[in-house]
Amino acid sequence: MSVKAARNVLIVDDEASMRRVLEIMLARMNFRTWAAADGVEAFRLLQEQAFDLVVSDLRMPGMDGIELLRRLRELGLTLPVIMMTAHGSIESAIEAMRLGACDYLLRPFDVETLELAMRRVFAQSDLLRRNAFLSEQAEGGGYLGDSAASRAVRQRIAQVAPTQATVLITGETGTGKEVAARAIHRASPRRDALFVPINCAALPADILESELFGHEKGAFTGALRERVGKFELADGGTIFLDEITEMPAPLQAKLLRVLQEGTVERVGSNRTLTLDLRVIAATNRKPADAIREQRLREDLYYRLNVFALDLPPLRQRPEDIEALARHFVAELAGARAVPITPAALAHLRAYAWPGNVRELRNLLERALVLSGGGALDVAHFPLDTPPAVAAPAAADAELTDLDLDHAVAAVEARYIREALRRSGGNKTRAATLLNVSERTIWNKVKRYGIDD
Repeated sequence: MSVKAARNVLIVDDEASMRRVLEIMLARMNFRTWAAADGVEAFRLLQEQAFDLVVSDLRMPGMDGIELLRRLRELGLTLPVIMMTAHGSIESAIEAMRLGACDYLLRPFDVETLELAMRRVFAQSDLLRRNAFLSEQAEGGGYLGDSAASRAVRQRIAQVAPTQATVLITGETGTGKEVAARAIHRASPRRDALFVPINCAALPADILESELFGHEKGAFTGALRERVGKFELADGGTIFLDEITEMPAPLQAKLLRVLQEGTVERVGSNRTLTLDLRVIAATNRKPADAIREQRLREDLYYRLNVFALDLPPLRQRPEDIEALARHFVAELAGARAVPITPAALAHLRAYAWPGNVRELRNLLERALVLSGGGALDVAHFPLDTPPAVAAPAAADAELTDLDLDHAVAAVEARYIREALRRSGGNKTRAATLLNVSERTIWNKVKRYGIDD
């Protein structure tokens, strides 16, 4: 039998000799084992440590196997359980299976019987995990949550996905705009073609143009060979233009032609390529503000905004936090079931989440490291808060410097320094706290000499 060395098994039996026999049998199968003398001790261990499987006796003093199984399901732990007993009955087997036991062994049994049962259990749990992932991709596209706001988003995705409409997704940083875009693609007739994402804020203008449109050999210094652009790559599928308001104005004009005519020309080429692709764009800015600030062409906005999808910030759907947290823990921890205490969930729900779902996922990843594989509790979530808004000057305070540009720069620099302090110098994290693009942080850090 081939098993993963990292898989942990909890043995629960009131007989010390049986616990020892099972420890020896499982050690020979290359499992790591923990042992509990009763259901109470087992329940405590399951809240402190992540396990891949529980092998439990049915009849034990105090909390028996059935009660232990019931408590696990109430806690939300779905890890597989194998029940064993020397006093088997149809009724007890039915009750164990009803509560989610994966198998039911009558003692005495040999190592081959146990090995076969464990092989079936792990094969079944791995299959269920894969099926759940595929089902989530097909139905929800990864946009999780049962709040009214989340259900409304999924309904909008279902409405637009089968069409060819261009989509503009708006929402704060970290609300899951790419997740929603992928959900639209997966539920569309283009699902078997490529989904091609590109972050317009992450590349300088000249490189972004080449990335999007491609170039011919010799089109500019360093163009040693022809390059297929992202638009060509997405032919037949979907291209996702994230942070569209950070795209330079000349490129926005070229994008408008792509949308209107369905054609592109590589840099350095006169040849027109006709493409069949769907464009989904996204921004964390309010479109009206972006147009007023000349970050977004008004004609491009109207062409992109055929179908508008606005994603709610996480603070407006706190009832989704538990589902999102359990999803991310399952994703990050792999096959291992890691419990989250009720106190920790309450702690998470009380937070404002300036970085939204992305911040939640990052915090859960850090919490898994801090917990060392045990249950996630309040202490594992040292939540930061965004830089406080500067207190307004007193009404009678004398303003000696009326240079508005200088005052704005001073406030910006203060906010950026504080965000960098809170994020340990991580500019990506600082950008999330300040609700700006990472490129904006880099530019302003350089402008204000903050790293000096």
